[in-house]
Amino acid sequence: MERKKKLLLLTTGGTIASLPGEDGLAPRRSDVMERELTQLRTYYDITVRDVLCLDSSNIQPEQWQVIAESVFTSRRGYDGIVVSHGTDTMAYTASAVTFMLPDIDLPVVFTGSQLPLADVLSDGPDNLRTAFAMAASGKSGVFLAFDRKVMLGCRAVKLRASGFSAFESVNAKYVALVTGLGLQMDKSVLPKRRGVARLLPNISPDVFLLKLTPGLSPRIFDALVDMGYKGIVMEAFGLGGVNVLHQGLNGIHRAVEAGISVVVTTQCMYDSSDLRVYQVGNKLLELGVIQGRDMTTEAAMTKLMWAIGQGFTPEEIQDLFAISLAGEIAGAEQ
Repeated sequence: MERKKKLLLLTTGGTIASLPGEDGLAPRRSDVMERELTQLRTYYDITVRDVLCLDSSNIQPEQWQVIAESVFTSRRGYDGIVVSHGTDTMAYTASAVTFMLPDIDLPVVFTGSQLPLADVLSDGPDNLRTAFAMAASGKSGVFLAFDRKVMLGCRAVKLRASGFSAFESVNAKYVALVTGLGLQMDKSVLPKRRGVARLLPNISPDVFLLKLTPGLSPRIFDALVDMGYKGIVMEAFGLGGVNVLHQGLNGIHRAVEAGISVVVTTQCMYDSSDLRVYQVGNKLLELGVIQGRDMTTEAAMTKLMWAIGQGFTPEEIQDLFAISLAGEIAGAEQ
């Protein structure tokens, strides 16, 4: 008889483990998941550890570190790890943990649900089944499983607040789909390992996300410099249009001169920024602004937070954003 895959479930709270209370749904420990785990134990040897018990809106960079460290220190003796997590910030956590665990040597699969497991119509059981199947696949990397789809953790974005197809893989194919043939894997999407697994959890919270809007004052960059931010991710228009050109680029120039890494992404989610196309973009490149290419906002934010946390210089960060560490940039060197 074939040995059951030995899998670890790390719980962090979220809707999937919530129960109704006087003030609404509140996360509980893993005991509320036990009914579904009993069924899954028919197929897998499952160990459960409660790491956190939080609504995911309360999960901050310090909790990303706790999760990454728990994965890394607990992984020995397991074939794969599932992390249950609230959906609201799961894309941020999955992206951050991707960079904190370079060359991870087993599958790490985030999942959650839109309805708690205690609800008879919950999507949680299906998501857990998909996540455990991916965790048992032997394919290393950080992934997110939801609605019978598996995607790279650094490519997942939450697009729907209540629909069961809450997450999409933006600008990248799915890693796997559940079909009538089982878990169908696309091996071309899997991240490439370049060395031994490492834990690099240091991360800086001093990164600001700036969404450009018509009429935005360029003085915002002076304010961010004065507030001590070390990085800015700027969601620009289209291919990288910035509406401060006619008012001068002094604010952005001051930010770059102050050692702040400025990464430009696009508000067009399913596309890539390309600063070389228009005059404004080329002027930004001359200032030392970094192209975010087709990265998700979540990946750009967490990669920049992680790079600053590692102590990389602005020049090193610029080089880092030219390569894909775990599939977060299409067509870039890995």
